[in-house]
Amino acid sequence: MSAVEAKLAELGLSLPAVAAPLASYVPAVRSGSYVYTAGQLPLVEGKLGLTGKVGAEVTADEAKELARICALNALAAVKSVIGDLDRIVRVVKVVGFVASAPDFTGQPGVVNGTSELLGEVLGDKGIHARSAVGVAVLPLDAPVEVEIQVEVAD
Repeated sequence: MSAVEAKLAELGLSLPAVAAPLASYVPAVRSGSYVYTAGQLPLVEGKLGLTGKVGAEVTADEAKELARICALNALAAVKSVIGDLDRIVRVVKVVGFVASAPDFTGQPGVVNGTSELLGEVLGDKGIHARSAVGVAVLPLDAPVEVEIQVEVAD
């Protein structure tokens, strides 16, 4: 077990199976020293636990937890490309999309679910640049979608 997966286990978490793509793409791609993930939804065993807009049908706290699930799915996608998460040098960028009610402005707090999980699991390697974007709707009516870019060692 990698040190990263041991840390996940210490937190009571584990990597899920890589989420199957919903269309014509792959979950993650390596280019040089970087791995880019596709947008990861908060799927658990292939299903969304909640749907709808944050600030309407979904609370900000619920969405923050969903963003943690997105982070786990993103790490699983990275592992599918590099084999061992201990090869992560650092998380470079996180982009979080939040399906938002028209008056909801708490997107950064929602995407903190991803950022905080990456920090808990990867320590200083998890510190990253980030965007948190409010959108009208996401695939499957998901409240949150996250993509990450990581630098990896050979």
